[in-house]
Amino acid sequence: MTRRRLQRRMWPVIVAVGMAAGVGWWSPQDWLVESRLPTITVDRPLAGMPTVAAGVDVLAGVSVAPARTRTGDYRRAAFGEAWTDDTDAPGGHNQCDTRNDILDRDLIDKRYVAISRCPRAVATGVLHDPYTSMTINFQRGNKTGAAVQIEHIVPLAYAWDQGARNWTDEMRVRFANDPANLLAVDGPTNQDKSDREPARWMPPNQAFHCQYAVQFIAVLRDYGLAVDAPSVPVLRDAAATCPSSR
Repeated sequence: MTRRRLQRRMWPVIVAVGMAAGVGWWSPQDWLVESRLPTITVDRPLAGMPTVAAGVDVLAGVSVAPARTRTGDYRRAAFGEAWTDDTDAPGGHNQCDTRNDILDRDLIDKRYVAISRCPRAVATGVLHDPYTSMTINFQRGNKTGAAVQIEHIVPLAYAWDQGARNWTDEMRVRFANDPANLLAVDGPTNQDKSDREPARWMPPNQAFHCQYAVQFIAVLRDYGLAVDAPSVPVLRDAAATCPSSR
C-alpha cells in the first residue's frame, strides 16, 4: 500500500494481513461498522464514535514486539523539516505547511490572516480539545505554540523505535506530515504525553479513548509498525469502550 493512498483514504480502508490459512485480504469493515470516524484527512478531523464488532481482534494485522527498547539514536531531523507542504491529502500542495492545514481542519469559528508560510492561515479560532474536553481559544502570536500544538498520535520517537529507523528519508517525512496521524490538541497535555506509548499514556478524557485507540492502531497497521506488548491490553481495553455492532 503506497503512502499516497494512505493520505487520501477515508475510513474504512482495506489492509493486507497474514491469515492462518495463508495470506489474504481483510477489511476493517468486519469490525468498524457505520463509523463516522475517518482516518484523518485535512478537511475532516478525528470525530465521532466508531463501532466495534464483538469478538474481532482490533489489532489484527499489527505485529507485536516486546517492551519498547530505546536505542538513544532517535533524531527528529530524520523525519525532515517541521512542517512541509508535501501532503497528498486534500489541502496539500496549497502553499500552507502541514501545521497550518491541521489548525484549519481542527479549529472552528476561524478568522484568517496571510503569513509567509500560508496565504490563508488561522488567525483566531476555537479548539474543542479531544484529549481534555476543554475549549481553548486560539490566537496566532508568539505564544500560540504553548496553547495549541499539533500532536502526532503515534509519536515520531515511538515510530522510530518500532521500525521507522529502517525507513527511507522520504517515508519518514511523509509519516511526520500525514494528517492521519495528526491532531490539534491542548499544548500542555501534548507536552505531558511526550513520546509515550499507550501503556504509559492515554488521553485524560476517557470518553476519547475509543477514537484514540482505533486511530493509533490504524496508523500502526498502515505503516507496518509494531506495537509494544505492554500497550496491547491498553489498546484493546480502550477499543472495547467503542459501541458494539453485530
